[in-house]
Amino acid sequence: MFGVSDGLISNVSLVIGFSGAGVDASLVRLAGLAGAIAGAVSMAAGEWVSISAQNEMVTREVAIERRELEINSRAEQAELALMYEDHGMEPTTARLAASEVMRSTDSALAVHAREEFGLDPDDLPSPMQAAMLSLVCFLAGAVLPVIPWMIGSGGGAKLASIVIGVVAAGGIGWAIGRLGDRSRPLTMARQIGILLVACAVTYGIGQLLHVNAG
Repeated sequence: MFGVSDGLISNVSLVIGFSGAGVDASLVRLAGLAGAIAGAVSMAAGEWVSISAQNEMVTREVAIERRELEINSRAEQAELALMYEDHGMEPTTARLAASEVMRSTDSALAVHAREEFGLDPDDLPSPMQAAMLSLVCFLAGAVLPVIPWMIGSGGGAKLASIVIGVVAAGGIGWAIGRLGDRSRPLTMARQIGILLVACAVTYGIGQLLHVNAG
């Protein structure tokens, strides 16, 4: 959802900025497509690096935790018992539960990892899947405002890009409000407002730098 929003807002403002500069429709199309592709690749690369780094950090911490379980099992068992107590178990029950878990290093490692890192070391997110999802979502939003320039030009295409952007932003805002159990009109207005402000800024810059490159 947020990837689609990023693609939509960044590219509709890019398209409107170029159109405000008075360039030929072919240049607006080129800018829109280049922005969509460059943005999607950048998002995908950033997501891949982020998830990969996170997985590497978790793998390193899990390796450290495994060594601790092997060389300092009593302290780790006591730590696990305290975790269970924090979850509401009686001290005696927590100690017994920790003792049961510590019988298996793999089970103890999985429990410690979930409690301390909030992740399952055997079920880490895939960097490639995250990257591809970001790429597709960004492209889905970024291509929309370019469509009018594929079949038209001038003021009509400019207006159509803005209308498409507003409708899409409103739909995204509605979905965010629904998923977050928040006011749908408020989240719709927020998304549309952000888009319109971005368009106004880039259009103003285009007008200021008006380059007739037709």
